[in-house]
Amino acid sequence: MKYTLVLIAILISQQAMSQSSLYDFSMTTIDGQEFDLGQLKGKSVLLVNVASECGYTPQYEDLQQLNVDFGSKVTILGFPANNFGGQEPGSNEDIALFCKKNYGVDFQMFEKIDVVGARAHPLYQWLADRAGTAPSWNFCKYLVSADGEEVRFFPSSVNPMEETITDRL
Repeated sequence: MKYTLVLIAILISQQAMSQSSLYDFSMTTIDGQEFDLGQLKGKSVLLVNVASECGYTPQYEDLQQLNVDFGSKVTILGFPANNFGGQEPGSNEDIALFCKKNYGVDFQMFEKIDVVGARAHPLYQWLADRAGTAPSWNFCKYLVSADGEEVRFFPSSVNPMEETITDRL
């Protein structure tokens, strides 16, 4: 079992390193559709690891407001993850319903993935490598510049509507 986990980690790491740009990734949406991140070229992209049972969960409201106010400049992508405190225990269907019902989320959400550890998704390995840090809790944010070159990390405590984020859009 231990060797299997090591092999999985090596394979995932190799996949992440083979991607040179955010636009090289394809992800699965929360409703099971393939989504090519290459279609986002030319816009800033804010990627957030989210959880439904976290103290930061009310940031869904602010993420939705950012989407309304700045949607022409930034694309928001939500990635449910159960890596911190078991705060995202639901299925993809449960998560989608929760987000829509409680926060009116209409920005793009993706299937639940791991964002840290040996099974971290290659996208999150790529983000951590480019920004120099992995998520430390739920609702950490990565802002990728419109040219896809710059990746900035913002911890959970930074609200999506703060100028430290909006001034970079």
